[in-house]
Amino acid sequence: MTRTILLAGGGTAGHVFPALAVARELTARADDVEVVFVGVADRLEARLVPASGFELHTIAAVAIPRRPSPRLLQVPGALRAGVRACRTLITERRAVAAVTFGGYVSFPLDRAAFREQLPLVVHEQNSVPGLTNRVAARWADRVAVTFPGSAPRFRYQERCVVTGNPVRSDVLELDRTARRAAALEAFGLDPERRTVLVFGGSQGARSINRAIVDAHERWGDRPVQVLHATGGVGYTAAARAWEEARAAHPKGPPVRLVEFIDDMAGAYAAADVVVCRAGATSIAELTVLGLPSVLIPYPHATADHQRENAHALARTGGAAVIDDDELTGERLVDTLIPLLDDPGAYAAMALGARAFGRPDAAQAVARLVLELAPEGPQP
Repeated sequence: MTRTILLAGGGTAGHVFPALAVARELTARADDVEVVFVGVADRLEARLVPASGFELHTIAAVAIPRRPSPRLLQVPGALRAGVRACRTLITERRAVAAVTFGGYVSFPLDRAAFREQLPLVVHEQNSVPGLTNRVAARWADRVAVTFPGSAPRFRYQERCVVTGNPVRSDVLELDRTARRAAALEAFGLDPERRTVLVFGGSQGARSINRAIVDAHERWGDRPVQVLHATGGVGYTAAARAWEEARAAHPKGPPVRLVEFIDDMAGAYAAADVVVCRAGATSIAELTVLGLPSVLIPYPHATADHQRENAHALARTGGAAVIDDDELTGERLVDTLIPLLDDPGAYAAMALGARAFGRPDAAQAVARLVLELAPEGPQP
């Protein structure tokens, strides 16, 4: 008999990738489990979930605007419709449990699970819980958290279990040493140079883009190179800035400039050190790989959660942190040089990063779910 488990984690990669990792683990651990995703037709899950071989059931869901706007009027109707659709799905598929990963896409399933008395596991990726998860945690049987310090932020701390943040399989299974040469060749990089990987997410990060260009003249004669993913919005401006920087300082290190990196596992294999934002997914991936990093928290993240994410890792010695308003090319190079010049400092940060990582996160979340999911479909 098949056990259907419903998952909701959409809108952003930070929600979708952990959800997919748990879905794969659930089906790997139990032959009788069928996973059905709940999501929105025009968000990232609409592409990634079917491409990963899972069924996606789309519902109505609207994000609550952060500022008053006409869109606010759409929220109550969309919420009622989304909850109604999820309750119907629970009944029709005779679901035995639900798992949600935050964001407005998850709330209809959270509420429907409560109304139908369906076992519910909520996963929180960030150190500071989002609004959806703070509310849904009141109804949840278990709350899986990434950071140990998150538990006191929930009303029912006793329901919290530290699992870590599940990581996509291509990163989790990556052997950086074995793949390094091929990855460097694929990106057109020099195997004799140390590689600084820089990215700011799918939309990029203007402050990071500006700082890494400004750093171009400050490396001295160090054998480094830069793999810089600008994001879609920032590519044109960054390309122009790099052209000017290289013309002014032709002896600066080589730069491989791209808009996006589709093969992040390959990029991690090529990298010696990473400069990026402090999103939960990036931190989870860096730490399972033991990759040293310089984190620049996004200053406008809800409840400043990226700053707390970054400092949680920095306290273990697994990363350096630069606040966005203090980020310059000079500060960035001054932070990176000790890692590139001192093998001991590099090894210590790599060790701190790996100690923070939770490669078993997807397994831990899947165990919580299966403990709550009764054998066989509901009568």
